[in-house]
Amino acid sequence: MLASVETRSVSPVFVGRADELHTLNDALSRAAAGEPQALLIGGEAGVGKTRLVEEFAAAAHREGAVVALGGCVEIGADGLPFAPFSTALRALRRALPDELAAAAVGQEEELARLLPELRETAPGRRHDEEGMARLFELTARLLEHVAAERTVVVALEDLHWADASTRHLLSYLLRTLRTGRLVVLATYRADDIHRRHPLRPLLAELDRLRTVQRLELARFTRDEVCRQVAGILAAEPDSAQVDDIFERSDGNAFFVEELAVAAHEGCCTRLTDTLRDLLLVRVEALPESAQKVARIIAEGGSTVEYRLLDAVARLAEDDLIEALRSAVGANILLTTPDGDGYRFRHSLVREAVSDDLLPGERARLNRRYAEALQAEPTLVPADERVMRLASYWYHAHDPAKALPAVLDASVEARCRRAYSEQLRLLERAMELWETVPEDIRAALRPVDYTEAYPPCGCDPATTPLRYLDLMAEAAVAGRYCGERERALKITKRALRLLEDEEDPLRSAWFWVQRSRLTHSLGRGGGREELARAEDLLRGLPPNEVHAELLTHIACWSLVHVPGPEAYGAAERAVEYARLVGAREIELDARQVLGVLMVDAGHIEAGLAELHEVREQALVEDTPSVALNAYVNLPSELEGIGRSREAVPILEEGLAFAKRHGPPDSEAWVWGNLAESLLSLGRWDEAGRACAAAGRVGQGVAVRGFHATLVAELALARGDLAEADRQLVAAQGFFGSHEHAPQNHLPLTRLAVGLAAAQGRPLDARVHFAGALDRDFRPGTQRYAWPLLLAAASAEGDARATPAADAGRAGHLDRIRAAARRLATIAPVWQAHERWVRAELLRAEGRTDPEDWSEVVAAFECLERPYDLARTRHRLAEALLCGGDDERDRAAELLRLALAVAAHLGARPLTEAVTLLGRRARLSLAPAAGPAAAPAGPTDPLATLGLTGRERDVLRLVSAGRTNRQIAEVLFISPKTASVHVSNILSKLDVSGRGEAAAVAHRLGLFPPGAEERLIAR
Repeated sequence: MLASVETRSVSPVFVGRADELHTLNDALSRAAAGEPQALLIGGEAGVGKTRLVEEFAAAAHREGAVVALGGCVEIGADGLPFAPFSTALRALRRALPDELAAAAVGQEEELARLLPELRETAPGRRHDEEGMARLFELTARLLEHVAAERTVVVALEDLHWADASTRHLLSYLLRTLRTGRLVVLATYRADDIHRRHPLRPLLAELDRLRTVQRLELARFTRDEVCRQVAGILAAEPDSAQVDDIFERSDGNAFFVEELAVAAHEGCCTRLTDTLRDLLLVRVEALPESAQKVARIIAEGGSTVEYRLLDAVARLAEDDLIEALRSAVGANILLTTPDGDGYRFRHSLVREAVSDDLLPGERARLNRRYAEALQAEPTLVPADERVMRLASYWYHAHDPAKALPAVLDASVEARCRRAYSEQLRLLERAMELWETVPEDIRAALRPVDYTEAYPPCGCDPATTPLRYLDLMAEAAVAGRYCGERERALKITKRALRLLEDEEDPLRSAWFWVQRSRLTHSLGRGGGREELARAEDLLRGLPPNEVHAELLTHIACWSLVHVPGPEAYGAAERAVEYARLVGAREIELDARQVLGVLMVDAGHIEAGLAELHEVREQALVEDTPSVALNAYVNLPSELEGIGRSREAVPILEEGLAFAKRHGPPDSEAWVWGNLAESLLSLGRWDEAGRACAAAGRVGQGVAVRGFHATLVAELALARGDLAEADRQLVAAQGFFGSHEHAPQNHLPLTRLAVGLAAAQGRPLDARVHFAGALDRDFRPGTQRYAWPLLLAAASAEGDARATPAADAGRAGHLDRIRAAARRLATIAPVWQAHERWVRAELLRAEGRTDPEDWSEVVAAFECLERPYDLARTRHRLAEALLCGGDDERDRAAELLRLALAVAAHLGARPLTEAVTLLGRRARLSLAPAAGPAAAPAGPTDPLATLGLTGRERDVLRLVSAGRTNRQIAEVLFISPKTASVHVSNILSKLDVSGRGEAAAVAHRLGLFPPGAEERLIAR
């Protein structure tokens, strides 16, 4: 075949782009230092994106970097799944075979979906919603490992043609790259990105990432056009000619080339009306045979192999080679880098030639391509064959041939975890269905059935493919790739079709899908849909769909109405799954059952079940079940106060989620880790875990969980504005329809705590009352006890607020009644029960050190330092109210509480402990005295000769307090308070309390609110 021809019309001089090239070279230097870099290069067609990438690639190669180029391949209007990544990985494999093999070891089967040369994939492997994310994570880690010792540049061109799976993989890659000497850059045609172009949302998403740089290439200036023309012509151009070319090209580099070459060769460029006509002028100057070959290649795709071209052109070999030589010599066509095929030098020329084809001519060429490829499959690479055949038959407008080919392509897309392309192809198959003759449809057979569908026990080998089968596959593919709106529309349409059929099993399956999609889209809980499915299956023998339905019902009940109904559904789901041999559904159901066992008080048995499910899922390679176990098992440990046991499991789960899970799974693990670290008093680490959850989480539920955790940490640290913002955000994420106790009760607790901290006790009562009737069910103790504690503490803090006196007794009775309904199945909730009881007594003015001693003793057995510090503060307060006998013990308790509060950064607790110590005249300082403070402004109180205790008394006198009230606040007797008042009057040289208050006011001794801060909370 024809050898590569090097003659090109591009300028040998690289013109302009100095700033852009500097940015790229700077990114290369940063990557070489171990900091991964990501860049997007946009610009209109022909502006010079490819030339910039080539120039940078050459410079990177000179610096010792390995450059892997990959382009998005367009066949008609279809992009091949993962095409640019497959091409780039092949280039890396050729350049670094040992390094790539070492990086892929143990994951060859999964990575073969992108690079089939690694190993043949197993088509029977079960698919799940984590499959695509698993492939993406492995790809990211593969690139990081390959780039560990060598700088690697991965350049992906023509992103505007990228298939959805490629876009998703690129997005994942740019969001998750953490290490490696790696540069990832991608180019796209900016003028093609209209409002509904699928690339537009990705560009908007990447713009928000600080790690991604975006370059927009502008058109050339007149001076740059002049230099470009001079380089092409190898001579200084005439000024008038430069003006003409600049005006007609408007600075577009490719059009400058075309105009310069056309003028040099004497083409009549002035007779053309549009730039599109200009592109065709040089094609039309070719011999007729070369024009014919150009038309054939234009319709074949971005690249056409020589053998395939030979079969389609139907020319004598000498004539074909001569035609190709003419087109290559005229710089219309180029040989591919591997020397095995041909492509247009610029896609704009290909598009112009393709657009010039007549409708019948286009269909005829696609038919020829399809017939040639069907007759000889080896004409194209094996990993492209099925997809290209489907595209050729579809664009040949032959439904009878297109439908089987499209269905084969959908199976291939699913095998490669390109679920977006699978969905697109299945939608195309549904579009073709009615136009295909009945005998052709009757001969079609499903390759297999998705998930638990269909439930009729049909044999795929003998049962014809049905339209509903396509809809089922499409609904699941949509769920896997995140296109839930499209999946929901398909599901609703399937249910409308099933209204006229007696097929309860298929109908039930689609109702289950509708439930899952409705819930994931935030349109409701999904229980009504599950109830419809339950009605349809009532009275039927056990089957896989029934087992799946029961598992979903149990899971829904676990989250929304935990209790006996959920427990029974989980037990039946396990039984049904075992009866029908649905192993993955059985593991899911056992996991739900294990959680319910723990919540019901069968703690060790439930934990053992969860541990066993996790181990079996890992051994049986069921990542979706294992991911759920890494979320649920440590969550249950946290729920019974065994936070330290939960942390190592969560850390192991993080590593697993990064390899096998979608971003939301990783975010859930990060969130659970943050929750356990908060309990253990590792707040700085918890803050970092929260931030990680916020970075990777995408779903509304996990983002709501993240906002709840951030609000909790902010409230404990006294940042009330941030707590308020995050509480509002969490409420927005969960929505008004979502009243699951695990979401609603923590939000209510935060609302109560925030209202109390802001001095709004009546609002705190309103928030609590909203949760009373609905959410205190069996199994909710994990979330309910902290809420009861927040409500009781708010009432105790509000005793000094007269406006809160009315209605307090009834409110406290309601809190007690709610507490009686809650279980205390673990030591942590037994401790909370004692704490709530003590807070209720405090709210009634009945503070007994014995009660608080029991609370402190209970928390001393638990690893919850913040809770222990809070209860020590309350015990010290109770001891000081009882007299002077326990002052030393109270001081030690306050010192311990202050040390923890200061370490955690818990400002409200720090202030409360410090204030109590000052009121009780206790020294909380360590043995070594503090360093002398620098001299500052003169203290007016010091000039008056008042002692520290007299200052506190004067502050309360200024607020209008009586001697008895002063005594209660400062833990002294009324007689002692009277002595302090007399001393103050003498030192201020005034005759009465009113004059003393006036002096304090005139000197500005006490700012507004100073008295309130002195009163015990």
